[in-house]
Amino acid sequence: MNAIETYFDKQTTWKLELEKLRGAVLLASLEETIKWGAPTYAYKNKNIVGLAAFKNYCGLWFFQGALLKDRHKVLMNAQEGKTKAMLQWRFFSLDEMNVELIKKYVLEAMQNVDEDKEIKSDRTKKELVIPEILQHVLDNDKEFKSKFEIFSLSYKREYADYISEAKKESTKQNRLEKIIPMILKNVGLHEKYKNG
Repeated sequence: MNAIETYFDKQTTWKLELEKLRGAVLLASLEETIKWGAPTYAYKNKNIVGLAAFKNYCGLWFFQGALLKDRHKVLMNAQEGKTKAMLQWRFFSLDEMNVELIKKYVLEAMQNVDEDKEIKSDRTKKELVIPEILQHVLDNDKEFKSKFEIFSLSYKREYADYISEAKKESTKQNRLEKIIPMILKNVGLHEKYKNG
């Protein structure tokens, strides 16, 4: 069993919906692979669309979705402030999946590749700013510090931002208490939400 079959075989809650989305996407003859733990579909070596399931919905992710005309107003930015190009299309039931409409969006995305349209991502590295409350633990707990240092810069930044984004000190403290065991277990902040 290959990685793609394994992904679909492991699904329970959204299996039929994911298979319908897969069928709709494959009508456009895209190259199917697994990237970032989920099925991803490419055209001329450019990622076009991915699909994944979450607790309350499944969906498509258009890597250059911001270039699509979206006449039917189905696309949304799931990561405001983090991505300009990628947009997602969420589905909450099998009935709301229009295969022909999905195919039209995929074909438009492929046409954008043919026309060399692309939103370039900002590759400038965002500085890692450790909040004081987290720095205190790093300064006083050698095991915690050594585990934290193992993480990539992006994972460290996710943890630091998670605490910094809280407005109240009590929320910052609660978030710190939540992440300490995760860091000690070498688990990234968002890993439990990644399906695959």
